[in-house]
Amino acid sequence: MNNLVEISGVTKSYDGKVAAVDNVSLILPKGKIIGILGPNGSGKTTMIKMLNGLLKPTSGTILINGMPIGPETKARVAYLPDRTYLTGNKTVEQILDYFVDFYADFSREKAMEMLASLNIEPTARMKNLSKGTKEKVQLILVMSRNADLYILDEPIAGVDPAARDYILRTIINNYNPESTVLISTHLISDIEQVLDEVVFMRYGKLVLYTSVDNIREQKGKSVDAYFREVFAC
Repeated sequence: MNNLVEISGVTKSYDGKVAAVDNVSLILPKGKIIGILGPNGSGKTTMIKMLNGLLKPTSGTILINGMPIGPETKARVAYLPDRTYLTGNKTVEQILDYFVDFYADFSREKAMEMLASLNIEPTARMKNLSKGTKEKVQLILVMSRNADLYILDEPIAGVDPAARDYILRTIINNYNPESTVLISTHLISDIEQVLDEVVFMRYGKLVLYTSVDNIREQKGKSVDAYFREVFAC
């Protein structure tokens, strides 16, 4: 079976108000890097949180590797949130220890190799690192897992162009090719070079799901240019 994620008629409403995600059905295959793109308020973060099991759908179902969201799927999903959560007095090495204990698929060796390539000292304390370096450490932790699904929420926001290049290389070089990477971002032009497919969302609805090659061949445009056309006010 080549399908990794199956989303069927999923709706998420808060307090009975307008749905943040509105009757979305979507099948995502294995072995792809997929961008989930849309303007603010399109439902991207809500969808990501449901895939992670942080929120439950109001209706509809989500399956990962044929299993409903639960402890089994959470153990196979690696999640990079859009806000840095690595703060305080802990050293990088202490955080690695935590990940080794918490995730059976975490490779300390891989994490140490990536830290060394960036000249990040394992003994450095998180509170003393710059925002960009914290972002890199956080990405290293996620990409050092051997997960089925990597979900990266705004992985290149707020970092300089050199850091963006490193983050993209890290994503390409360190995920299991049998896995899928789902990336939510506003910086489409910076990241479309690594994408195989894209999901467009607006007002909680699925607008488009297609390959990057189809957009370029059929529309004669980059993903960024086509996104601007589709979502033009």
